[in-house]
Amino acid sequence: MVITKKYVLTKHFEGEPKRSDLTLVEEKLPALKPGEFLIRAEFLSVDPGVRAYEPRLPLGATIIGFQIAEIVTSKNRAYPVGKRVVASVGWQTYTVIDGNFSSNNDQFLYMLPDFDGLPISLGLGVLGMPGNSAYFPIIEILRPKAGETLVVSGAAGAVGSHVGQIGKIRGLKIIGIAGSDAKCKWLTEELGFDHAINYKTQNVAEVLREVAPNKIDCYFDNVGGDISSIVLNQMNVGGRVAVCGSISTYNADIEALPKTDIIQPAVLTSQLKLEGFIVLRWRDRWMEGIEQNLKWIKEDKLKYRETVTNGFENTFDAFVGVLRGDNIGKAIVKV
Repeated sequence: MVITKKYVLTKHFEGEPKRSDLTLVEEKLPALKPGEFLIRAEFLSVDPGVRAYEPRLPLGATIIGFQIAEIVTSKNRAYPVGKRVVASVGWQTYTVIDGNFSSNNDQFLYMLPDFDGLPISLGLGVLGMPGNSAYFPIIEILRPKAGETLVVSGAAGAVGSHVGQIGKIRGLKIIGIAGSDAKCKWLTEELGFDHAINYKTQNVAEVLREVAPNKIDCYFDNVGGDISSIVLNQMNVGGRVAVCGSISTYNADIEALPKTDIIQPAVLTSQLKLEGFIVLRWRDRWMEGIEQNLKWIKEDKLKYRETVTNGFENTFDAFVGVLRGDNIGKAIVKV
């Protein structure tokens, strides 16, 4: 008999999530049926998108998220014991999975690729969902040309830091927006961003006019809100915008949000292309992104950083830390 621990939603979040909104429960798992296999979590991904998706979860549901797990028992030849998988099974320690699990568009399961000696945890970061969230929108939505200027908000996070580096590989001028001097220093001194703006201490509009005198061609939006309104109003005609997230509003009461700048005049007069995306739209090309990002790492063109929290019992704290911007690079939990 195997007992799993998992975090379930007991109260919908109001503002910043509270520990009392979740309950850590234990549950006995059933014996395996033919075609099923049992996985044990090794690393959990904590992502800000969980906060945006949470209102759609029913009370009693397991909190969603990706994990890297080892197959410990199996009655499915395609998933042998000892192999590792990446699975969207949420915040739980053990999970019984049916071989047809990934046929549901809201679920995702695949064998962890060989990373040639790199940490397996990268399968939740630069060589996983965040890495592909950077790679595919750049090549499919922004379609930048060498010499253009790209602005990235949330630039020190898992996706933003990756976006800027891919932009440099493609010959762009990169401007990152982040929330601390330490993050800005990391972006410029280690990742090669041309400029970094601390939105908490600097006037974003003024600095953008200084460092992008020819305006902005591409914008990768992780935050929404006033910062994005500022960027949109400084874009060139025909500029392209990829909307990955809106973390500035995730904890807000939607019905009580303050009014912000109207963006339609900027979109209209500059004839901007603005497109949101869910990265699983490229699930049929998933390994293409992982293989390209792995190649860039081996060529020393792509660097990464992880903020690791130890202990399954600390998963909630790691999650709130991401919403507060405490992490640099990818935030994960080592179970």
